[in-house]
Parts: sequence; structure tokens; C-alpha cells
Amino acid sequence: MAYNRGMNAQLGLLVICQSLYLVNNITFIAINGLVGLALAPQAWMATLPIMGYVLGGALSTGLVARSQRRWGRRGSFQLGLAVAFVSALGAAAAVWVHSFAGVCLATVVAGYYSANGTLYRFAAAELVAPAWREKAVSLLMAGGLVGAVVGPNLAALTRDWLPLPFAGAYVALAGVALVSMLAMSFIRFPSPPALGAGQAQGRSLRELLRQPAFVVACFGGALAFGVMNLLMTATPLAMQVCGLPFADAAFVLQWHVVGMFAPGFFTGHLIRRLGALPVMAAGLALNLGCVGVALSGADLHHFQVALFLLGVGWNFLFTGSTTLALDSYRPEEKERAQAFMSFCLFATLALTSFTAGVLVTSRGWQWLNLGALLPVALIGAALLWLRLAPAAPARRAAG
Repeated sequence: MAYNRGMNAQLGLLVICQSLYLVNNITFIAINGLVGLALAPQAWMATLPIMGYVLGGALSTGLVARSQRRWGRRGSFQLGLAVAFVSALGAAAAVWVHSFAGVCLATVVAGYYSANGTLYRFAAAELVAPAWREKAVSLLMAGGLVGAVVGPNLAALTRDWLPLPFAGAYVALAGVALVSMLAMSFIRFPSPPALGAGQAQGRSLRELLRQPAFVVACFGGALAFGVMNLLMTATPLAMQVCGLPFADAAFVLQWHVVGMFAPGFFTGHLIRRLGALPVMAAGLALNLGCVGVALSGADLHHFQVALFLLGVGWNFLFTGSTTLALDSYRPEEKERAQAFMSFCLFATLALTSFTAGVLVTSRGWQWLNLGALLPVALIGAALLWLRLAPAAPARRAAG
């Protein structure tokens, strides 16, 4: 399939879908913990709706991989958006009847959409020529800037649309899903390479896990997301405990998401010039800077600077991990490899979402940040291990 201006237009449409996906995610992060705190029978259960979202994503990775094989990229993505629409309305209904269990169930179901959305970055690499893969992934990440602006503001503006707080925000997310479905309907993804009769289906997962680059891409990306989620999930709760209004929490989350996605305009260039590992190492240093600022105080500017550094660090680590992964598997192995990467990501997110709620409500913001140093240290060890590995990862054949 030729790579031409039409393919660039296709990438632009996928960037729109990515932006709307992040609007959904960020709005969920901004409101789910507060909805949980209002409805949960115990305070430590406040982040269970957020945990349900990522747990649903972890449980859906196998289903998403099968739907990708059966219906292709667009069909599977559209199914995920339909689930997003239904689950958002379900969450609104649960808030309306004051059902904490209903909110948790709706967010678990919404995880199927989240599991689909994590594959947008891999689909972006398929819409451009091989030489532009890093920039395509990076540009897709930059599309999250729309989420940075729209997500927190959508949560704040729709908070009181309906008589019950935040029910209107869930209804608005159903509308966001419909807009994304419209954009997705115009994207034409390239067909996967056809395999002849008896042709090998690629290496097994066990064989893929023997490659240091694939292992670091999987677990480095998952842990980077885990650190980010641990601190971001707890931020609205911590700021409320510190007496700061919800508008301030929305402001801090907005700057956090700017940090997450604004570097997307140049991260791909940095990776092509310096390599994935140095960029990931820079992201690790920014994570340490975030913890340092967070431990130094609990005023509005401490939250703002810490969460901004956390966002930029996540961008470097996650974009670098994605690029590293693209070089470690073949086109016919993509569903297997990407499903495992998504499972690692969502399993880590589920654990950190629950841990965030428990730590911030029982031990406080300071202990939460000290706990974040453990996954940061594990990322550093993984990067050092790959740096010292005897063989560099072989670049995969372009599909």
C-alpha cells in the first residue's frame, strides 16, 4: 500500500480519535475518584471506579486482540467506541440512583474501550512509511493536548449539568464517543500481510520474551504508566484533603496533561537522533524531579510543577518504550505482542489505582510519593540491564 498524502490525512483523523480518547481518560481520572469518595461506603474505596476502568482494560486485552484479528483495526476500534458510549450512559445512570457498585461496573465495561485506545499508537505507525514511524507515534501522542484542554474543563463545566454532581460529565462523554466514531469511520487502515498456507504465524510469546528489548519495552512502559497513574489518580483526592477546590485540581491536571503530550511534537525527533534509551533515561530523571518537588510542599504550585514534570517524564518513557517495541516484533506477531504489552500496562494501572486510594487516604501524599520511588528504581534497573545487554535489538522488517 502506497504511503502518500492520503495516508497523512488518515493519520490526522487518528490523531483526532486519540485526542478524544484522552478526553475520556482524563475526565474519568478527574471525576471517578471524587464520585467514588461520595458514593463509597468506606473512604479507602474511593479510587475503585478508577481501578475498575483499568482492570476492565486488563481483562479486555485478549478480547481486543481477537477482535483486531477478526474485524481489523477500524472494526475493532469502532466496537470499542460503541462500548464507550454505552458505559458512559451506564455510569451516569448509576450516579443518578446513587449506586457505587453500578459506577464500578460501568467503568469496568468502559475498560474495553481503553484497551482499544492503547493500540492507536501502534496503528499510527502503520499509516505512514517506515522511516516516519517514530514521528507518527510522537505526533499521535501530541494529539493528547486536546485532552489536556478539554478533559479537565469538560469535567468542571459539566459537573452540575444535572441535579447530581458529575452525572452530566458522564453524559458528555457519551457524546465524545459518538464524535470519535464519526472520525474513525473515515480512516482506512492498511491490510495486514497475508500469510500463505502453512506459513509460520511468527514467534511465540515465550520467544518474544527472550528478547531484552521487548521485555524492557513491555515492563518499562507499564511501570512508567504505573508511576504516572499512582500520582495522578491521587492528586484530586490529595488536593481536596489539603483544602484546595476542584477548580484547582482541574487546573493541575490540565498542566499535567500538557506535560504528557506537548513533547510529542519533538520526542520522535529526539528518539531518531539520540535513540530510545537516552530519551527514556531523561524521562526517568524527570520522574525523580517530580517526586522531589511533591515532597517539598503541598501548595498549589507544588502540585502543578510536580504533575507537569511527571507528564513530560511519562511522555519520554512511554514514547521510547513504544518505539523500542516496534523494533522487537514482526508484523505477523503484532496482535500477540501488543496484547501482552497492553495486559502489562493495565495490570500495573489496576494495581496503582487501588494503591493510590489506599495510600493517600490512610498514609497521606508524602508516603504516596515515597512509594512511587520503587517503580522508578525498577525502570532505572531495566534501562541499565538493556544498556549492558550483549546484543542490540535487531530492527524488525517493515510491514
